[in-house]
Amino acid sequence: YGDGKSETRVGKVMATRRKEVWLATKIPDRSYDDFMRRLEGSLKRLQVDQVDLLHIHSLGQANDLEKVEAPDGALKALLHAREQKMTRFIGMTSHTNGAVMAQAIERHDLDCVQMALNASRNGRFEELALPAANKKNLGVIAMKVTGQEFLLGTAAGKANIDSLLHYSMSLPVTTAVVGMPHMEMLEHDIAVARNFSPLKEDEMERLRHALAPSREGLEHNLV
Repeated sequence: YGDGKSETRVGKVMATRRKEVWLATKIPDRSYDDFMRRLEGSLKRLQVDQVDLLHIHSLGQANDLEKVEAPDGALKALLHAREQKMTRFIGMTSHTNGAVMAQAIERHDLDCVQMALNASRNGRFEELALPAANKKNLGVIAMKVTGQEFLLGTAAGKANIDSLLHYSMSLPVTTAVVGMPHMEMLEHDIAVARNFSPLKEDEMERLRHALAPSREGLEHNLV
């Protein structure tokens, strides 16, 4: 993000504290050559020889998966990066189409996926891609927990941060990521995580019903 500025900032910390963190990055390029070129730049900015997790970023519709899977596509580069130990684990991210993500999971030797998993159930990730990932015992990172804040609020189709965090964390996922631009938000989210207990199914169903009116709007926002 920020034309590599975020990686440069993280790299300043990695120079002395690499062993203390799980380091992941994402690459949007769809061709083998562009993907490898950007990966080499990422490793340089991060000041490391290897990341823990490398994603093909933002998988879209079926035609996008075709580009990724092409003989000279990004998937070949992703697999090569793992073989060459430029990354320990590989995956894909998506906030667009759960059916396409499920196809990618079923077809390929991934270690992890990161996808939109929230109470609005946008993109049908919870219904389609999450079961596919669980079946193959992949790591699952829930993102868009608040739908980039689209789901936050008191109006119809909205919910508070505690409810949204609890919902996503109650799914069969490895972890959930959420934006925390202010220190007080970070402190609040840590408190939620430390005191977390999974929601019961009837509580999750009530949240799904309450957030359903926001599903279409969120899908439009995340395209």
